[in-house]
Amino acid sequence: MKIIYLHQYFNTPEMSGSTRTYEMVRRLVAAGHEVHIVTSWREQDGKKKEWFTTNEDGIVVHWYPVPYSNHMGYSRRIRAFIQFVLAASKKAASLKGDVVFACSAPLTIAIPGVIAARKNRIPMIFEVRDLWPELPIAMGALRNPVSIFLARALERWAYKSSAAVVALSPGMKDGVVKAGYPAERVAVIPNSSDNRQFAPNPEAGQAFRAARPWLGSKPLLIYAGTFGPINGVGYMVDLAEALLERNPDIRILLVGDGMERPKVIEKAKARGVYEKNLFFENQMPKKDVTALFAAADISSSLFIDIPEMRPNSANKFFDALASGTPVLINYGGWQHDLVTSRECGLAMWKKPINEVADIVAEKITDAEWCRKTGEAARQLAETMFNRDLQARQLEKVIRTAVETPDLPVAPLAELNY
Repeated sequence: MKIIYLHQYFNTPEMSGSTRTYEMVRRLVAAGHEVHIVTSWREQDGKKKEWFTTNEDGIVVHWYPVPYSNHMGYSRRIRAFIQFVLAASKKAASLKGDVVFACSAPLTIAIPGVIAARKNRIPMIFEVRDLWPELPIAMGALRNPVSIFLARALERWAYKSSAAVVALSPGMKDGVVKAGYPAERVAVIPNSSDNRQFAPNPEAGQAFRAARPWLGSKPLLIYAGTFGPINGVGYMVDLAEALLERNPDIRILLVGDGMERPKVIEKAKARGVYEKNLFFENQMPKKDVTALFAAADISSSLFIDIPEMRPNSANKFFDALASGTPVLINYGGWQHDLVTSRECGLAMWKKPINEVADIVAEKITDAEWCRKTGEAARQLAETMFNRDLQARQLEKVIRTAVETPDLPVAPLAELNY
């Protein structure tokens, strides 16, 4: 099949951020499919003005320059969404294929997806990576009643126009069904673990530690991801302050970028933990993140505690599992339940920060606990979140939507998450 794949924020391993699309699509290419990705070029260097095309490991990628960064406010992001919609609608419609696969967020990706599908008279599959517009409404990004009405209308239109929907968690599927879409047409295929790339690598971890005099052999807790309002990374400053009086040797390293990063740094300085037991580094390409996880004793996945965030399917959670690193999470939902039931980390939802510090100080210095919990994390990655398994499920969903559209897709990806 020829697949027209719309994803505004596609990344290769040489770029920072999620590589789910790259990893899934390169497996589709290996299975014999031709895939054209329509995406944005986010670098703000002014060198690119029009569409350009590259070949990324057999994937044909069409890039359109639309500056974007995690430092942007909501209004600037909306402008970027609209700018991309206008360009991508024309580009995607010009590509002849067998199916359109549109990946949110943002929800506006449905517009070029539907236009391309209808012009070429082919089905569209819609992938839900966040519950839009519920999240921006909960965060206060959408407040105007008219904007909220239009966003909800766009959501219903996107689903109604789809031959099938792929949801990244059971909670996201519930949200899609709540909006009126048939449950049997929704397949749950979460983010997954790159088990070969993140295979435990003690040598890489030791080299990472040796290159940082402040770290050496000291216990290390990491966060690798976005510094956005929804992530609440200031939580780690509170934890660093509490850990300082319990065990000053414990190190916390925060890696990433985003609009909240300067605020988190200022908070760390005000609390007296900046470059004392709390350290910052810039975001890394995905291919370099493996050494970071190899060096860590515990990783973390953080979000502010709002119900709309609990169905999330954060990449950093699955990277931790793949690397065999115990994972600390501070939010509720299906991942909290997994950590609790599989004993693969620390489920700290609703626990006060002093209690969290007590637990972290005890566990991070317990070599046997780290070993057993890390092994449980890796086992979960191999058995439930293996990227090869998820890609085969995705291919089945796409084939079914194209070749036998009357059949349900939900049974094609049924695991007890």
